[in-house]
Amino acid sequence: MYVVLVRIKVKPSALENFLEEMLLNAKSSLADEKGCSQFDVCQDTSQTNHIYLYEVYEDEKAFQAHLETSHYLRWREAVKDFLDEPSISRRGVLIS
Repeated sequence: MYVVLVRIKVKPSALENFLEEMLLNAKSSLADEKGCSQFDVCQDTSQTNHIYLYEVYEDEKAFQAHLETSHYLRWREAVKDFLDEPSISRRGVLIS
């Protein structure tokens, strides 16, 4: 399994709108992408404008396909002005 971890810092004033868009993207990923088995959206309890994504795909090819979906491209455009800084992404494989 291919895992993607993302940390996103959102402008506090845009947090509500960002979360709405983020949850829609996560839901669409799970519903419409055969290769996506998990898409968790987590919010930091002490810095609520810090959002963490935990995404699990069948393999890297499934993740690359995710990046080309209409819901992902729409999400990316919708949230571009909501970010306080560039997101940080890490990729790995599931060990257990």
